[in-house]
Amino acid sequence: MTFPKLRVARPSDDLPRLLRFYVDGLGLTLLYRFEDHQGFDGVIIGGAQAPWHLEFTSHRGTPAPPVPGPDNLLVLYLPEPEDFEARVARLRGAGFEPVPSFNPYWDQHGLTFEDPDGWRVVLCRKSWDA
Repeated sequence: MTFPKLRVARPSDDLPRLLRFYVDGLGLTLLYRFEDHQGFDGVIIGGAQAPWHLEFTSHRGTPAPPVPGPDNLLVLYLPEPEDFEARVARLRGAGFEPVPSFNPYWDQHGLTFEDPDGWRVVLCRKSWDA
């Protein structure tokens, strides 16, 4: 059985600020951008060869719904110390600072950042093995 690529999609009211967080801060790549596709603008970011990517869309005239809560997380496992430190430095350089995690586990194993929409991204210093 083949494993499908994963796309996580969610709405936003501020695509330029999200690009600053995910591309300038986290170091992900802008893979595709579209405008006025049946009333939607959007960006797709990730890594060119990664089996996953993130899509953020904005529907003209429709506000994005509120953020569900502080334990809705996107977790990136970064076991290489240099990679972890470089991404933290990039996020701070782009104007983003860590926030206390709702679940203390993440504070013990990494840092949590909020994107401009209030969604949380954890940079975890560990590898994840199923």
